[in-house]
Amino acid sequence: MSATKTAAPIKGVMTNGKSSNERTSVEPLGQRGIFDIVSERDHEQVVFCSDKASGLRAIIAIHNTTLGPALGGARMWTYASDLDALNDVLRLSRGMTYKAAAAGLNLGGGKAVIIGDPRIQKTEQLFRAFGRFIEGLSGRYITAEDVGTGVNDMVHIFHETKYVTGIPFELGGSGDPSPVTAYGSFCGIKACANVRYGSDSLEGKRVVIQGAGHVASGLAKYLTEAGAKVFITDIYAEKAQQVAKDSGATVFAPEDVFEMDCDIFAPAALGGVINDATIGKLKCDIVAGPANNQLGDEDKHSKELAIRGIMYAPDYVINAGGLINVASELEGYSQPRALKQAENIYNTLKKILLRSQELGITTNEAANHVVEERLAAIASTKRIYASQSHFSGRFGESWKRKD
Repeated sequence: MSATKTAAPIKGVMTNGKSSNERTSVEPLGQRGIFDIVSERDHEQVVFCSDKASGLRAIIAIHNTTLGPALGGARMWTYASDLDALNDVLRLSRGMTYKAAAAGLNLGGGKAVIIGDPRIQKTEQLFRAFGRFIEGLSGRYITAEDVGTGVNDMVHIFHETKYVTGIPFELGGSGDPSPVTAYGSFCGIKACANVRYGSDSLEGKRVVIQGAGHVASGLAKYLTEAGAKVFITDIYAEKAQQVAKDSGATVFAPEDVFEMDCDIFAPAALGGVINDATIGKLKCDIVAGPANNQLGDEDKHSKELAIRGIMYAPDYVINAGGLINVASELEGYSQPRALKQAENIYNTLKKILLRSQELGITTNEAANHVVEERLAAIASTKRIYASQSHFSGRFGESWKRKD
């Protein structure tokens, strides 16, 4: 459980003249025009949505539809500027392309941001207006809930368009995605254990979970049932206490999270928790958890973890269960099928970890390799003419996608 192990030298990976770990990087606009910044990240389409009557101000970004229609959540946030909103939606939509491709889904990457305070500016009218804009894209973009939005908001959108996921069971949706996210993360942790320790077994392994939300709660149960010794913390003590009661985990103080001596650290709360201030404190062999954007700087901190001998499970790979869950709605939702699909996170992550070791690159770079190879391979089939294809399920025969 040492945090200062040596590691093989890290090689740079170049893709089209740029490092593949620029996946989540978007620079300020500066003197460049909007088309410059959009084309730099290879986005296909960016839609600015404005409706004075409802107060809607939103941006929809479609990054890549090589594998299928773009699926990604709608985030509602009080951005400091419209440019900040644009930067965020470009970064997030590109990340969704990689997440969907890594998960083996036939979906592209997209995202939306709604500019406003979700605590006081949500209205049925606003979300229905947003739904009309989505409907106008004729299935190129499918939305879902994200930070600042929830199931009720998706229901309002559903009144205006069928291109929305994460709606309640009674409307043909999948409901809460956290059980599938938790199970996929558990499978990913087992893959890490297999590569690091030579066995899937988590018996006796000390696992620290940061965060006590729905996903963390499910993950804690899976881990304790597998024989792991689980420790959990949250800034809201009552949440951690409830998870401990339900799973048998042990609660500890939030301020001690980075200095806990453990085998596996599982971030399950906010992003950016592994940064310049915290990375040197880690006392673990593996970082593997369901939180998004765990690294403060993807390139810098993934390399530093590797140098320290700490195995890192790329977050967009291990936490893909949520996306798998809502994507399963497109064929008619079945939670058993979604859970079965989430099991494949084990195989995908193991492949990435082994490639990282083989090539002497970071696990993030290895993940990007796997994604970019799949995108390139499928893109090459577009040379072959096919009249049309479509998903079955909730969208039915009326929703068809040109190849």
